[in-house]
Amino acid sequence: MIDEIDLKILNIIQNDARMSNASIARRLDMAPSGILERIRKLKKQGVIIDYITRINPEIVDAGLLAFVFIKTNEKRDRWDVSAILAEIPEVLEVHDIAGEDCYFVKLRTKDTDTLYNLLRDSLGTIPAIASTRTTIVLKTSKDSCELPLENLVIDSGK
Repeated sequence: MIDEIDLKILNIIQNDARMSNASIARRLDMAPSGILERIRKLKKQGVIIDYITRINPEIVDAGLLAFVFIKTNEKRDRWDVSAILAEIPEVLEVHDIAGEDCYFVKLRTKDTDTLYNLLRDSLGTIPAIASTRTTIVLKTSKDSCELPLENLVIDSGK
């Protein structure tokens, strides 16, 4: 069960995963050992999945962001398209979706030529893929992986 203190810790480390336990403890007026124990518990419960470093995609030649809707004629016993897509290095996310399409994929490449080659040489060689629709992002106004925890209501069990 997550309580208010856990939520405060999660908000802090979500904004700065490198913050020390001592700094978190000072902000919450707690002992560093108490913070360490809570973070260990949150990891063990699977609440904290990972700590990541966000890299500027422009600087590492991955400035083109595209989303691809994929339709398949997938036979569940023959192909696992999601696993195949997940193995492509440029693919950042794979979502099995409801609706007309089967998958929604987020990917990053250097430029449109690289995207073209990826669509042709990687996605185009997966036999179960029937069609794709690609949307290229022109400008991003918000790109975040932070969850909105500040408005989460905690059930105190009372």
